[in-house]
Amino acid sequence: MYANQPIGEQAHGVLRAFRRLAQCRSVHLHSRRGAHSAAVRENPQDSSNPAMSFPCLDAQDARTATLSTRSLNSGPEPSYTTGHHENFHCKDALLLDWGGTLPEFDIAYETWGTLNSNKSNAILLHTGLSASSHAHSTPSNPKNGWWEKFIGPGAPLDTNKYYIICTNVIGGCYGSTGPSTIDPSDGKRYATRFPILTMEDMVRAQFRLLDSLGIQKLHASVGSSMGGMQSLAAGVLFPERIGRIVSISGCARSHPYSIAMRHTQRQVLMMDPNWQRGFYYDSIPPHSGMKLAREIATVTYRSGPEWEKRFGRKRADPRKQPALCPDFLIETYLDHAGEKFCLEYDPNSLLYVSKAMDLFDLGYSNQTETRTRREQFATKLSKGQVGSSDASCSLTLPDQPYEEQPSVTSSVTPMNEPTAANVTTGPPEDLVLGMAPLKDHSVLVMGVASDILFPAWQQREIAETLLAAGNKQVEHVELGEDVSLFGHDTFLLDLENIGGRVGKFLD
Repeated sequence: MYANQPIGEQAHGVLRAFRRLAQCRSVHLHSRRGAHSAAVRENPQDSSNPAMSFPCLDAQDARTATLSTRSLNSGPEPSYTTGHHENFHCKDALLLDWGGTLPEFDIAYETWGTLNSNKSNAILLHTGLSASSHAHSTPSNPKNGWWEKFIGPGAPLDTNKYYIICTNVIGGCYGSTGPSTIDPSDGKRYATRFPILTMEDMVRAQFRLLDSLGIQKLHASVGSSMGGMQSLAAGVLFPERIGRIVSISGCARSHPYSIAMRHTQRQVLMMDPNWQRGFYYDSIPPHSGMKLAREIATVTYRSGPEWEKRFGRKRADPRKQPALCPDFLIETYLDHAGEKFCLEYDPNSLLYVSKAMDLFDLGYSNQTETRTRREQFATKLSKGQVGSSDASCSLTLPDQPYEEQPSVTSSVTPMNEPTAANVTTGPPEDLVLGMAPLKDHSVLVMGVASDILFPAWQQREIAETLLAAGNKQVEHVELGEDVSLFGHDTFLLDLENIGGRVGKFLD
């Protein structure tokens, strides 16, 4: 069918076929469900019990119908924005760690405070996965930001002293170049033609912005969650350009549990028929998959003890029969969180940015392999041999499923367990070597005992690694459950314990 067509046309032909298949499948499923429901309603005497209603599914069908009626001229995909921001356009190509390139790119950013005469008071604030550059309100955008109380005159990030810069990361959808951006090579959206990213790629793009602002050295690099990973990566990549480093509820390398949780989010999103392998921008966005992905994520953001206090086992309406749709208060909370988010963030951005988190590893061997790979791609690019990475075409699933392997010793001794003679304690040498560039920096590492997404032992691993690398300026703070039950979200909510320590450290 596509034998004599160019590869690009073949891909679009296959895509059209997938779309037709998805549409036919959707129509078929809706007709079957409708026919079955009608039969049950028309013949209630044939059933021992009445058919159950599913308002949660009805709501999804209604949203799909609403989205399908949007103008095809503007496209049903929503415009992702959090209001006015500044824009840095870089015309120089950005080579990415896995071989892809961005021939040009934009960085959306916002600033607070005043840059001093020698440009030495700048703080780069890194965001979490889905946050925008809007960390604090501005005259042009008075909406509260995601760290509103932490930034301002006299606040932990004191705008009387510091010039705060926050960016939307590349790969995102709030103004920076990402999958929803137009590819300048053909005038079409990148979609899943967008190259694989790493945390380090995002940081390199941020430092292009700093270069344009004439900022040679930051007073500090500050970040929480994914931002905590980026803050450390910035120090490793550009140690001479950063004074202090703050990493809150982050890690030095992604561990299996958080990778697994992000994997499940990506899978439920990609299994939504409307995802269409990423080419949904002129069609209905995969809002159902996005909603479920957010619900899974929300489970990891808070703690069980907090939810026990907030919701317990209470049902929304105990007078009614139990339902398969949201029924318990905790279920209605998750449902609302997913519903609110499903059209606020680009699904492809969620896929790419979360995958970049999975790939994060400050180990020396990973850094060495990355440098070698970058040099090889840079050489090929200089000779005009390749234009982009072909890594996305090389993956195949293993023939055999994973089988349980003999236990491998961990670099971290489990809490409340005695140290066995054959168990390695302390940070691995590979990580110590990888984080050696930070040995002369003042570093604040903060964690929360109730955090299940980035458990407190991962922040202890950072602190222990830096100490082993010879850093004598490490400050490690762990908030116990007697202080906070907010889990991973503590960094967004605890102005006194998180903000207070950050403010003192930055002085």
